[in-house]
Amino acid sequence: MTASSTSLPPTVAAPGERRSARLVTELLAPANLVVGVLLVIGWHSTSSLRGVGWGLLSGAFCGGLPIAYIVYGVRRGRWTDKHLKVRSQRWVPLSVTLGSVLVGTGLLAALDAPREVVALVVAMIAGLLLTMAVTVWWKVSVHTAVASGTAVVLTVAYGWWAALCFVGVAAVGWSRVSLRDHTAAQVVAGAVLGGTAAAVVFAGLR
Repeated sequence: MTASSTSLPPTVAAPGERRSARLVTELLAPANLVVGVLLVIGWHSTSSLRGVGWGLLSGAFCGGLPIAYIVYGVRRGRWTDKHLKVRSQRWVPLSVTLGSVLVGTGLLAALDAPREVVALVVAMIAGLLLTMAVTVWWKVSVHTAVASGTAVVLTVAYGWWAALCFVGVAAVGWSRVSLRDHTAAQVVAGAVLGGTAAAVVFAGLR
């Protein structure tokens, strides 16, 4: 058997698979989904550009500022990558993210933002706290937590046809396992945590 025809070991993804997995991981990264779902729910809350403005404001605190801080830390060598693959490096970025989201929540409340937008941000806080709690002892997947929460929120807001978004959740889960950044169990746990927080908090407060 020649070298070119030798199968890759089961623990190593083929180059094409890795490229696809990396693309999915980057496109459906938590920060992108957070900002995107806030814009969509912002519009849904008012059916106008005013709602998009609320989405942009909340997105700055829930997604923009946190990812900017993480990228800054990566460039300064504080953590290895923006996806925080090393569990021990997650605490400071997640704590800063929580602080930023809490500040954003207070600002939204003070400015009398639409109830649906506030409910979504509170759901994000709940999901973040659950993720941080599990991170104490296990590297749960933040990617699938956010993806699942996003799919649940869109389904609650727009109806069952939006459940097609769960195809994206599956794609994110596949990408994280394919890249060997998470085990299947960590991916499933993340999806359950994110989806549960969204189903209970967002649905209950909106």
